[in-house]
Amino acid sequence: MNRPSRSEISRVLSHALRHAPQEYGLELDPEGWTPVVDVIRALRLMGPEWEAVDVPLLHQVVDAAAKKRHQIRDGRIRAVHGHSVSIVAEAETAEPPHTLFHGTSRASVGAILDAGILPMQRQFVHLAETAEQARQVGLRKDTAPVILGIDTGTAASHGVTFHRSASGVWLAAFIPPSALSVPVGTDG
Repeated sequence: MNRPSRSEISRVLSHALRHAPQEYGLELDPEGWTPVVDVIRALRLMGPEWEAVDVPLLHQVVDAAAKKRHQIRDGRIRAVHGHSVSIVAEAETAEPPHTLFHGTSRASVGAILDAGILPMQRQFVHLAETAEQARQVGLRKDTAPVILGIDTGTAASHGVTFHRSASGVWLAAFIPPSALSVPVGTDG
């Protein structure tokens, strides 16, 4: 019997640890951590093909991921960012580069320019250090995403603080419209 692919395991981990721990019978602590053994148990309940998922395979999935979406430490696992469930972010306040970037759909640009970038169903707005990273994120929403530049100094003057997650994603509670520029190139 085939076991699920690494990408499928990662996708299910993200869903369970970011959005729906209760659907998997998991309880997250205030920082989003839960025991690895509980996650293994929950995954194995998903069907016979999931019975092959064990602790070493989970470590392989987390360690091999190009985008560091999950962490395993001291027998516990968590999603690094992107939560729609309430957790206390472990990201430290940090001084961002002068410009950060956000990729979005063409259909969303008008609303964003009017209201700023809001976290929507997540706890934080996610920002990238390069226009290309933002374009990769934007491609999930649109085949020709719009890349917005964020003047972090202007945002900070409006009370925005920036945090850098363990995966390198920049986080903020919101980005005011006055800090946005559109469009920017993707050669950042």
